[in-house]
Amino acid sequence: MSAAPKVPVAVLISGRGSNMGALIAASLTADYPAKIVSVISDKPDAKGLEHARGFGIDALAIPRSDYPGKADHEAAVIAAIHASGAKIIALAGYMRLLSGDFVNHFAGRMINIHPSLLPAFPGLATHERALAAGCRVHGCTVHFVTEGMDEGPIIEQEAVRVTGDDTPETLAARVLEAEHRIYPQALAMLARGDVRMSGDGQTRFGK
Repeated sequence: MSAAPKVPVAVLISGRGSNMGALIAASLTADYPAKIVSVISDKPDAKGLEHARGFGIDALAIPRSDYPGKADHEAAVIAAIHASGAKIIALAGYMRLLSGDFVNHFAGRMINIHPSLLPAFPGLATHERALAAGCRVHGCTVHFVTEGMDEGPIIEQEAVRVTGDDTPETLAARVLEAEHRIYPQALAMLARGDVRMSGDGQTRFGK
């Protein structure tokens, strides 16, 4: 009995693509249910593009500056995703706020990794804010992307203990290690059909 074909995935990045690298590494194993077929960046100098090309993955830059407006830029990104054949979109440090039209176009098929235990600390500077709040536990979250920033239904989380001598940098490094573990797990769950976003905007587990 032959294995089921891998689900094609497009990854959107803006920088080095650290989490993209974790997804690529996972996808290279024989039994992983997803395959990275395209990497797209809004920054032509994003280091992640060359990293992806090193694995033979189609990687292209679609700079925002090449387009007269946000809608035109997003239309170009959508066209590139469709051309790649991707069925799932994974955001991995993509630093652009996406419009409602873009998000709804891929509803239930686009996921993101965020460096906090959502709903705590959405947005930026999560490690600094966690330390300032005196948190003893921090972490990361994979969630479906919806119109509200970092508000989508949660797929997976991992907690990271905060130590008394942590700095934003040391805490960020340990959270990043956790991100590299849970993002491939969450993508595999979605690719296998083990998790989905329901019509009422909730996470549903199981086939």
